[in-house]
Amino acid sequence: MTDTPPMTCGLVAVLGAPNAGKSTLVNALVGQKVAIVSQKAQTTRARLMGIALEQSETHNTQIILADTPGLFEPKRRLDRAMVAAAWEGAQEADAILLVVDAAKKHRDYLEPILEQMKGRAERKILVLNKVDLIAKEPLLVLAQELTGKVDFAEVFFVSAQTQDGVAELKKRLAELMPQGAWHFPEDQVSDASERLMACEITREQLYKQLHDELPYDSTVRPESYKTRKDGSVEIHQQIVIARESQKPIVLGRRGARIKAIGEAARNELKEILGVPVHLFIHVKVDEKWADAKEIYEEIGLEWVR
Repeated sequence: MTDTPPMTCGLVAVLGAPNAGKSTLVNALVGQKVAIVSQKAQTTRARLMGIALEQSETHNTQIILADTPGLFEPKRRLDRAMVAAAWEGAQEADAILLVVDAAKKHRDYLEPILEQMKGRAERKILVLNKVDLIAKEPLLVLAQELTGKVDFAEVFFVSAQTQDGVAELKKRLAELMPQGAWHFPEDQVSDASERLMACEITREQLYKQLHDELPYDSTVRPESYKTRKDGSVEIHQQIVIARESQKPIVLGRRGARIKAIGEAARNELKEILGVPVHLFIHVKVDEKWADAKEIYEEIGLEWVR
């Protein structure tokens, strides 16, 4: 009988510019959805922990993945809080993954991120994502260019979407994690509360269905979350938008759009929670929602002036 390998557990910070595919990669490493994914930039607002396991004859590892907001030039208070949360997620990590969209041709946006990473003591790993969309030769040139600017310990070529290279990356991360007890139960895949996860699922549907019509100035807030006597869950949420003119867009003709958003979110929540879900959504207009302190508290961001 083979001895069970010792328990190892560590923190990996997943950094990168908006739309690099960080959340898709975290979901792929965990093996199920823990972070919402959208083509809209800056979808991830709070730092969310995804919890991946690597268990084999050689590994008994829990990898805590900090899926951080994208790194970009902050303009509003919410932007500043998001970027601060991203760098905070990297502190004392056992490894930092810098996820780069390899298919993107213009990469000037990477310079400030690379500059910030240069002086960091944590082990830095470069993950070139979306390799299924680019030829091998320019990919190798890009890897050489970026490793020339920052002392990355290793480079991985992956496609989070197709899962190509993800298993190899996960195995390597497991090898890097220090010995120690697991921080979370074996069956837990995220540190997000069900209440927050429910809001994130609705927000994902909002972006998915209204990507071109609704600007970034929107959020989903929890009002109540309770379990009924029959075991089903009753959830009340508000979609908060910045302008009155956006309300008809979210509602749709005769309420068809908000109904479709609610239905899609409810079906996904039912699958995740494993119980029937009663979801009630309404729309609220608040021009200054992005400056409201309670919104920061709800998603675990520090309110910055």
